[in-house]
Amino acid sequence: MRVLLTGSAGFIGRHIAETLEGVTAVRDVVPADLRTGVDVRDADALDRLLPGVDAVVHQAAKVGLGVDVADLPAYASANVCGTAVLLAAMARHGVRRLVLASSMVVYGEGAYDCPAHGPVRPGPRREEDLAAGVFDPRCPCCDAVLVPAVIAEDAPMDPRNAYATTKLAQEHLAAGWARETGGTVTALRYHNVYGPGMPRDTPYAGVAAIFLSELVNGRAPRVFEDGGQRRDFVHVRDVARANALALEEDRPGALTAYNIAGGTPRTVGDLARALAAATGGPAPVVTGGYRLGDVRHIVASPAKAARELGFTAQVAFEDGLREFTTAAVMAS
Repeated sequence: MRVLLTGSAGFIGRHIAETLEGVTAVRDVVPADLRTGVDVRDADALDRLLPGVDAVVHQAAKVGLGVDVADLPAYASANVCGTAVLLAAMARHGVRRLVLASSMVVYGEGAYDCPAHGPVRPGPRREEDLAAGVFDPRCPCCDAVLVPAVIAEDAPMDPRNAYATTKLAQEHLAAGWARETGGTVTALRYHNVYGPGMPRDTPYAGVAAIFLSELVNGRAPRVFEDGGQRRDFVHVRDVARANALALEEDRPGALTAYNIAGGTPRTVGDLARALAAATGGPAPVVTGGYRLGDVRHIVASPAKAARELGFTAQVAFEDGLREFTTAAVMAS
């Protein structure tokens, strides 16, 4: 199998490239990224690379949640237009297998239970609640504070920022391509990915990288809200392995989505404290501050990925954090 890997120079892309080199069924990985002069919005460049390719692993994207509304055109251009150009080129060259990097952000808020009404999906949190320190969402029926639950792939989509909206648009575009061409799409909805090589010191960095950047510079990480936000952290090597497994999928004419997660939820406060302990840095400061676009809890059900892809995370959280912090300290 010859595989075109977009975003091959990125944080996750580099790990996927390394993993695919050890997969017997993959005889060749064709890198496509801005560092090698390939932009997925460039149809001519794709036409040069796609002949002879059997599958595409599409990682190239503008990441992060966006800083403000001014970011919208850049996200739409890179993520939506880039994916559309890639899919059209794949159709021209008869490439019928796509592994798509999607994200947990397509869900918006996670799943919740109300003591009186059972499973419910809340709307955006109210600013007056956040200002008063009530961070958990409320039931849309009775206004009770909700209890978080795990979210499965069949949950309604509810993207709440520029990045999330464009990731969902990628899924819709890919599903349409699959129906029209008979192609197979496997959309991997990454949860909070961390690991060596994770970018730091940018407005678009993930929370683990932001906290670690503060710690290696001798500053206490600042934790929003009360630190009780629940997430599922998954090591980048596990994510890379999920991509390799997804190349084995063959469901013509369909898009199948999977949560790619560690399977053991942690709070953001837990993460900050663990990183502080691992680096010997200052204890985190819980600020009580908030951002209106943030979601409170999003915890994955990894059952479908285990059942259908054969994927379960292998890197333990404690081991992964130790490696992550060691690499960052050595690089600083």
